[in-house]
Amino acid sequence: MNTELFIARRLIFSRQKEQRLLRPIIRIAVVSVALSLAVMLVSVAVLTGFKQEISQKVTGFLAHIQIVNYDGNTSYETNPISSVQKFAPQLEQLSELQHLQTFALKPGIITTPTDMQGVVLKGIDSKFDWSFFAENMVSGAPFAVSDSAGTNSVAISQTLAKLLRLKQGDRFDMFFVQEPPRMRRFTVAAIYDTKFSEFDKLYVLCDLKHVQRLNGWSPQQVTGFEIFVKDFEKLDETYQKVEEIAGYKLQPDGTRLLVENIRQRFPQIFDWLALQDLNAWIILALMLAVAGFNMISSLLIMLLERSTMIGLLKALGMQNVSLQKIFIYQSAFIAGQGLLWGNVVGLGFLLLQKYFGIVSLNPETYYLSQVPVALSAPHVLLLNAGALLAITLMLVLPSLLVGRVSPSKTLRFA
Repeated sequence: MNTELFIARRLIFSRQKEQRLLRPIIRIAVVSVALSLAVMLVSVAVLTGFKQEISQKVTGFLAHIQIVNYDGNTSYETNPISSVQKFAPQLEQLSELQHLQTFALKPGIITTPTDMQGVVLKGIDSKFDWSFFAENMVSGAPFAVSDSAGTNSVAISQTLAKLLRLKQGDRFDMFFVQEPPRMRRFTVAAIYDTKFSEFDKLYVLCDLKHVQRLNGWSPQQVTGFEIFVKDFEKLDETYQKVEEIAGYKLQPDGTRLLVENIRQRFPQIFDWLALQDLNAWIILALMLAVAGFNMISSLLIMLLERSTMIGLLKALGMQNVSLQKIFIYQSAFIAGQGLLWGNVVGLGFLLLQKYFGIVSLNPETYYLSQVPVALSAPHVLLLNAGALLAITLMLVLPSLLVGRVSPSKTLRFA
């Protein structure tokens, strides 16, 4: 039988007058732990969700990895590579790859009777993965691209639609500055809204054959390949494998291929997202400090209130270590109550936000219309276990005050 645990349980469930005096202090400690855990759960879930949403938006437009011409050209007027590559079958056999597709870029100017806007045509073929844009579609549907017949249908963003006063089914002219200048007329087949204004204003999806004809390319020439990976956390490992297969390969015309991942192309975005991890650690540390401080205060008060009991148990021969265990068990139970209510409050709020979006955001500032939530069972379990362990360890030091209690002094006034 665990004597220390038995005594701790009797103290916890005691209905005596002294226990009633301690209840307000215990309730404050429980509320403190509960609020601290709830804040930690919300912080981790929201920051994780924010990072995932922004990463998905960037990679949805530009894929995880791109293979392009290694010409040092940073403009949207790109030099082509062949879509028929010996390494393509090797890439498709990689277990880390989710999808492989070709694309082509061409800058131009959309004109309407009242407005104009510079954009970039992104040519896509029949293998294009529409899943990202389909999830963000607000009007129309993804248009079909055939390998034989061309289509004048395009998909534009809601941001562009508002700027140019276009709606589904409207036609517009697009001019291309080149020798000789050219014009194409397109029909709006679909309107998407990702809330990522930097890219929403820029990209218009069209049939790949339009870009090839405008650039004077053959049907086998494209800007490059786009690769989507299954696990974004393993992007660097997958990138290394792709680079070993396709990186710096010489083309028949003497040019080379360049393999770039999305982090290399947009380091400012992913460095900014990485800073969110620091914010999360600061919040976790502050919340643990608040909860630990309140638990330490509660333990000290319990030690003072139970000084007579401590003196009596010492007189009966109980060691200091056993006495420390009693109060640590009691404090751990109080902390456990706080963690239980913290989970109820924190997870309850997160579920409401996830399914009902009760807290909204300004898309122009945050690229999202509502606070994102990423619920993860490992994160919840780790936060609970880590908080309980950290609080318990913080209670070890004040519990050492048990050794300072003198049986002769405390029993004298009993």
